[in-house]
Amino acid sequence: MSEKSMLTLHDAALALGAAGSDPHALEIELAHAIEHGDLRANVKRWATEQWESKQLPGNINRLETWIDRSELDAWRKKRQPA
Repeated sequence: MSEKSMLTLHDAALALGAAGSDPHALEIELAHAIEHGDLRANVKRWATEQWESKQLPGNINRLETWIDRSELDAWRKKRQPA
């Protein structure tokens, strides 16, 4: 797996977003998908006292949680209406 195929949760949110969209809202959506088993990721969690930004579900660290681009693309495709 190449480094270019891996995105941080934050970068994945930016990749999903359209101009003017809220990256944090997309980060929350991705975190929920990870927590519910709908999106596979290599997850790193914060200890409560370590927050560097707005909190995500499951104490997921947005900058050190990694998502494979192909997993993100498959998840995005499943979410699109048929």
